[in-house]
Amino acid sequence: MAWIYLLLAGLTEIAWAIGLKHTQGWTRLWPSVFTASLMVISFSLLSQALKTLPIGTGYAVWTGIGAVGTAIIGIVFFDEPRTVVRLICIACILVGIIGLKISSPTS
Repeated sequence: MAWIYLLLAGLTEIAWAIGLKHTQGWTRLWPSVFTASLMVISFSLLSQALKTLPIGTGYAVWTGIGAVGTAIIGIVFFDEPRTVVRLICIACILVGIIGLKISSPTS
């Protein structure tokens, strides 16, 4: 169950990271409320996952899911650069997430 919490925490991290773009520096009320709510949900889910997962694994996977997901959404929806180096770096993060999952004592 911890890995499900962690996956959901990572997905909500992607959502709040994208939400930050829409808050325009926290100057727009409803995007800011929605983004702050997603942050609370993400941290709560992460906290639940860390009850049983090692902190280093949980935090690294959480931030990795957020980084990879946000970078991919940036490429697809916000026309951010699709350079080979950038895609290789995203792939490296993904490999790291998979490696941490495989090597986790609670996998």
